[in-house]
Amino acid sequence: MVKAYLRYEPALSFGVVVSPESNVVYDPSGRHLLAAALDRFAAWDLKRGLPSLTFSPSSPSPFLAVSSLASFPSSAASSASASSSIASGHADGSIRLWDAETGSCEATLHGHRSAVSALLFGPSGAILASGSKDCDIILWDVVAQAGLFRLRGHRDQVTGLVFLDSGKKLVSCSKDKLIRVWDLDTQHCLQIVGGHRSEIWSIDVDPSERFLVSGSADQELRVFTVRKLAEEGDDWSKWDMLKLFGEIPRQSKERVATVKFNKNGNLVACQVAGKTVDIYRVLDETEAVRKAKRRLHRKKEKAAKSTVAEGNGTVIDPLSAQETQNPTPVVTDVFKLLHVLRANKKICSVAFSPNNPPKGCLTALSLSLNNNMLETYSIDTENVSKMYSIELHGHRSDIRSLALNSEDNLLMSTSHNAVKIWNPSTGDCLRTIDSDYGLCSAFVPGNRYALVGTKSGTLEIIDINSGSSIEVIEAHAGSIRSIVLIPNEDGTVGARGFVTGSADHDVKFWEYQLMQKSDTESKQLTVTNVRTLKMNDDVLAVTISPTGKHIAVALLDCTVKVFFMDSLKFFLSLYGHKLPVLCMDISSDGALIVTGSADKNLKIWGMDFGDCHKSIFAHMDSVGKDRTVRYWDADKFELLLTLEGHHADVWCLAISSRGDFVVTGSHDRSIRRWDRTEEQLFIEEEHEKRLEETFEADFDSAMDNRYGQKDDGPDEGSVGVPGRKTKETVTAADAILDALDTAEEEVKRLDQHKEEQRNGRIATFQPNVIMQGQSPSDYVLNTVSNVRPNDLEQALLSLPFSDALKLMSYLKEWSLVPLKVELVCRVCLVLLQTHHNQLTTTPSARSILTELKDILYSRVKECKDAIGFNLAAMDHIKELLAMKSDAPFRDARARLMEIRQEQSRRSDRSDGAEKWKKKKRKTSGES
Repeated sequence: MVKAYLRYEPALSFGVVVSPESNVVYDPSGRHLLAAALDRFAAWDLKRGLPSLTFSPSSPSPFLAVSSLASFPSSAASSASASSSIASGHADGSIRLWDAETGSCEATLHGHRSAVSALLFGPSGAILASGSKDCDIILWDVVAQAGLFRLRGHRDQVTGLVFLDSGKKLVSCSKDKLIRVWDLDTQHCLQIVGGHRSEIWSIDVDPSERFLVSGSADQELRVFTVRKLAEEGDDWSKWDMLKLFGEIPRQSKERVATVKFNKNGNLVACQVAGKTVDIYRVLDETEAVRKAKRRLHRKKEKAAKSTVAEGNGTVIDPLSAQETQNPTPVVTDVFKLLHVLRANKKICSVAFSPNNPPKGCLTALSLSLNNNMLETYSIDTENVSKMYSIELHGHRSDIRSLALNSEDNLLMSTSHNAVKIWNPSTGDCLRTIDSDYGLCSAFVPGNRYALVGTKSGTLEIIDINSGSSIEVIEAHAGSIRSIVLIPNEDGTVGARGFVTGSADHDVKFWEYQLMQKSDTESKQLTVTNVRTLKMNDDVLAVTISPTGKHIAVALLDCTVKVFFMDSLKFFLSLYGHKLPVLCMDISSDGALIVTGSADKNLKIWGMDFGDCHKSIFAHMDSVGKDRTVRYWDADKFELLLTLEGHHADVWCLAISSRGDFVVTGSHDRSIRRWDRTEEQLFIEEEHEKRLEETFEADFDSAMDNRYGQKDDGPDEGSVGVPGRKTKETVTAADAILDALDTAEEEVKRLDQHKEEQRNGRIATFQPNVIMQGQSPSDYVLNTVSNVRPNDLEQALLSLPFSDALKLMSYLKEWSLVPLKVELVCRVCLVLLQTHHNQLTTTPSARSILTELKDILYSRVKECKDAIGFNLAAMDHIKELLAMKSDAPFRDARARLMEIRQEQSRRSDRSDGAEKWKKKKRKTSGES
């Protein structure tokens, strides 16, 4: 009989506020800050310090780490694009479109071969531009959820994107030290801007499109003026959009990471790859001219003084009168350093708040730090002050140990400076206690106190209710690596004490005591050392058998020593691992001990004679360092499940008392809970599934390297197909091929049945069950319609010419369906572009092309007319509703302006009357 097991599934992930690999942006409403947390991201309410909504993929994976975020303001979003107004780019090159209201994923777009490094919505919100580490830029149609075209030209990672000229132009920067300007109508490169001596990391343009600022590792920010449509003359080349305006010297010597303008365009932030942000004030034209005049006046005075000092009798004016009266501002006249914001840790990303700032404040600036924190500062003309900080929802560094209490309703985690108590069911942080670097931890029976062993060798006793450390004991001379509670003889956890193992070669046994320091204070827990077991090397791990009979100690010399608990006499020595044992456990009946080592192996030993029952090559790296959690059958020595989700080394693991869930902590600062479900799994099925995943991974790599390694860069300004071949597109192409073959067979059967009827044979036609009562044309149409819009083009490219010709024969009939006209046009266009030469030389295709030429044009014109009529009708209805509306706040802005103007006129009249009265009194007094 085949043995079945219960499957563990990912249930919850918490502990990460913001991951350093991605940028932060404000959501479409401007009220919440979007911050990536590994493979998901959350919308944070900065005032409350809580996440209001979480955006998570269907299944966690380390390959889905969020690498870039973009949002489109809901105030400017059109009705078509308002639903998908948030986009996230991921490490595998995929892009996901999200609904900002519900947090659901609307579409997944595949096109890039490596991590997405830049994302930006167009001015209308219907276009999305993405840049990647594969050096390509792809333009996406957000409404149709499909790619438009791919722009090739950069020779290194694309780091920044900016739209110009109402979305008709796109500016991109790259680590190849170049800025490119693209014309999206003609899909070619208009201008290539050089000048940077190092990699360009960020660009941005002010809202009025006056200046474009780029930042690199150079000691200056380069500022470019943006060409307006009306600007002509000798200063501008015919196709140029950017012209160098000047360079701004920077304060920091570190490279620029982000350059951002605020909503009004009067501030620009330059964030470096360090702890500072330089904030510059951008002056308007009037202020810039005034500053230029002052600069020229100072220059003139300085020149005059130097001339007088030389002893000459005449003073020559170095500046003409025209230059003095109408000076041309330079870059230092426009950009003025306002503040230098300094954070406590390295800054990863910045974002200006799009909402109106508080009273007396210029704007609000949000930062993401590399220690898992979010901070928001208010910026005014005088200083910079911190407004909000989000830090309680995660550790500042990696998580080194986890412990569950006896009731499984509290979870304790330790890090380099704090201990946190969590609710494992919801992921809420209940307590944060300052601590030393905790390497191991455990709850004391009764769940009122907890123990933490630190890297400095101290043992901390923590009161859970008060959230404070009540005592710190100097327990060991080296770091404490393990804390294990001593069980009772029946296997339950009692109050017999606990054992600690340390790098000082000692294993110490401790007992609990309740001490009362004074008469007014209540009794508090303390511990005393009762026995010490001396070892000959560093202790890495300690475990005790469930009955308390044996104690096993893992040492740095790659061995495991087993002793009797009562007498501490030596019992067994387990040899076999080539590298030190990092973790181990003894079975519930005390018959087996399993050890996991840095040599990537698991070994299962018998506790009676110390013989190795099985050695398993279990992990691809040291146990836990390959980022996976693996579930094994220790009787059959078979791998049951591989739980993937962590993005870095898995340091610790805790299992609930009933085994219904497992909690893991990682170097990526996340805590993940895996729940046991009622779904059964079988070893053979899981083995086949792993083989399929290996095959698919090999297929993806083969698709990426299909044409070998490309040493040469892409053609200058070339355009390519936006999508890429994936297993989804191959599956879609197979489905279309199967549908075409099935429909062809059904047509033959129908023709044969009609022939039999003409010959006088009366027979009942049995339709194909697979087609579910549909006609051959409808069956193929439904199959093509079910292909995702982003995968359709690649699926059609995979069709051979003979099948493409079959598919084109159905297009005439499909074009009669009003809702399928757009789909028919897309299919026809892709097939024509792909098989143009063969179609024009194939006689049987000429009749199809001739018919489609007339039909598609008329059908598209009908759809266009219907859309235009509906838009005009909706505009008319909107005007009628506006005329009949009795809303109290209609035209409130215009009414408010009228009231203010009336009040100002009254105040002017009253001031005039008051002055007239004073003058009259003065005149009468003099008379």
